[in-house]
Amino acid sequence: MPDVSVNSAQNQNSDQSICIDADRVYDSCGDKDCLSEMRVFFTEANQQIINSAVSVRIREANIINTVVNVEPVTYHCGFYSVDMTFYFEIVLDVFTSDGSVPTTVSGLSVFAKRVILYGGSGNVAVFTSEPDSTCVDPDEQSLPTAKVQVAQPMALTACLTECCSPCMPSAAIPECVSAYFGGTIVPSQARSVLATIGVFTIVQLKRTVQMLIPAFDFCVPDKECVTSTDNPCDMFSKVDFPVEQFFPPNLADIDPDNIETNCGC
Repeated sequence: MPDVSVNSAQNQNSDQSICIDADRVYDSCGDKDCLSEMRVFFTEANQQIINSAVSVRIREANIINTVVNVEPVTYHCGFYSVDMTFYFEIVLDVFTSDGSVPTTVSGLSVFAKRVILYGGSGNVAVFTSEPDSTCVDPDEQSLPTAKVQVAQPMALTACLTECCSPCMPSAAIPECVSAYFGGTIVPSQARSVLATIGVFTIVQLKRTVQMLIPAFDFCVPDKECVTSTDNPCDMFSKVDFPVEQFFPPNLADIDPDNIETNCGC
C-alpha cells in the first residue's frame, strides 16, 4: 500500500492563486410559512374512503417535488422573480366511525410561492462539450440559477369539510407526482380535507463565475480505505456494547438542562 499521507512540504505553496469556475450566490432569503387549510386531493380509491369518513387526523407531511421558474423583473435590472410550486404528500388517519380503527391514506396538497431576489446581470451564452449543451435558448442561459431548499414539513392539523363543487389543484400535476401516488389524482368530491402544515425554505439565486482563490495543494487522501466485509459477525464485532441501554444513568448524572419535561403527557 503506497504512503498517501500529506507531506508537510506541500503546504509551502499556500500563497498560490488559481482561477476556478464556481457558483456564486448573489442573493438569498429564508422563510417560515404556515400553510393554512390547504385542500388535499386524492386518488379515486382514497377519495372514496374520505367520502365515508367522520373525522381525520394528520399523521405527517412530506415534500415530493418543487417546480422552480426564474424570470427577470420588468424595469428592475438584475432582479428576478423566483416562482416555486411545492407538491406535498399529506398522510392522514381516517376514521369511518366513532371508535373505529383508522385507515391511513395519503393525498396531495399544492402551494405556490413567489420571491424577488437580486441575481446580477449577464448576457453570455455558455456552450460546452458536454452532451445536450447545444441548441439551448441563449435567453434562458443568461438567467441566474435558482436553488430551493425545503426542510421536512411540520404536520400541524387537518379537518374534514363539505365540498360545494369539484375542483382540482391550481397548478399542473407533474407525472412524477402522479406516479408517487400510484394513480391519477381526481377532483375533490362530496367530502374534502383541509390540512395545515409548517414549512421552512431557503431560496438562492446563483451564477457560475470565474473566481480567483488561494490554493494550498491538491486534496490528497490522508487515510487508507477500509475494505468492507460480507461477514455479518465481523460487522457485529465492530459495534460497541450498548452499556447505556442496560444501565440507565442516575438522576444525579443527568444534565438538568437536557431533561425532557413533557413526560409523554
